[in-house]
Amino acid sequence: MLRIGHGFDVHAFAEGRRLVLGGVDVPCERGLAGHSDADVLAHALMDAVLGAMRAGDIGGLFPDTDPAYEGADSLVLMRRVAELARERGYRILDVDCTVAAQAPKLAPHRDQMRANMAAALGVPVDAVGVKATTTERLGFVGREEGIAAWAVALLDDGR
Repeated sequence: MLRIGHGFDVHAFAEGRRLVLGGVDVPCERGLAGHSDADVLAHALMDAVLGAMRAGDIGGLFPDTDPAYEGADSLVLMRRVAELARERGYRILDVDCTVAAQAPKLAPHRDQMRANMAAALGVPVDAVGVKATTTERLGFVGREEGIAAWAVALLDDGR
């Protein structure tokens, strides 16, 4: 049986932090605020996989109140989510993500983001889609206050 999950995440920009998206250090004057590395793309994708399993969200699995996850590499957490899926009998078939950022330009980093997340999930690169868009200067993304990401995941539960 096929299962679909959807994930969404938002992080505000913060001074003095690096910008990590899909496990890529993207050159930018500011990074994103968060307890971990604040990889908004990876967070949305993990929530999509967890959603397909009906296993809650990353806040429940990796709470921001736990010092163990302070500054955590989100791709390490993504590997744990993929392991959990396999332990529960799921196979990750396909994922697709969209990042909304007015700046910086993400197209030059897209292939590396796909490769990083595919490796973390244990799937072929062609099973991971990453797209970037702006919001035409509308809303908090358009005002360059933060970045948002959406993701969907298709899993097979082995039945």
